[in-house]
Amino acid sequence: MTRCRYWHLSIEDLKKVTYDPKKVLAWEIKCAKDDSGAHFGVFSYRNGTPWDYKEIKGIVFYYNMILRDEIDKISEFLKGKFGGEPKEKGDRVFLIGSREIYSPNDIADLATEVGNKFETGVEISVELENFTPQEQEQSNFPLSKLLPIPGK
Repeated sequence: MTRCRYWHLSIEDLKKVTYDPKKVLAWEIKCAKDDSGAHFGVFSYRNGTPWDYKEIKGIVFYYNMILRDEIDKISEFLKGKFGGEPKEKGDRVFLIGSREIYSPNDIADLATEVGNKFETGVEISVELENFTPQEQEQSNFPLSKLLPIPGK
């Protein structure tokens, strides 16, 4: 079956799409703070995010050139929404055991909240598996933002 990623999606793009949330492998909300490279991203991998040799379930965020007090605010915000126990490893914060989301509306709503609360631009990507060509056509994802993933 087909694996694909839709990337460079806006919140408005995602609000128009329909898909079976069970087919989502991963999603990411990239948040650019400024032109100098400060950014963070919120994401979730259905099969868990690697932590050394284990897969950790839950929402995760990464950061680059973000001040410690803002990292703490992002962590508190996400923990308030999804629960979980924040654990930091390198430039990533895992909310271990947090509630996960995969529907387009839930991801779009989170992107809206994160963008507004932390005053950032947002860009979304969603990776799906076993997403047939017929489902792709019916999903309303913008064809111009499709990135097929070679393989099985």
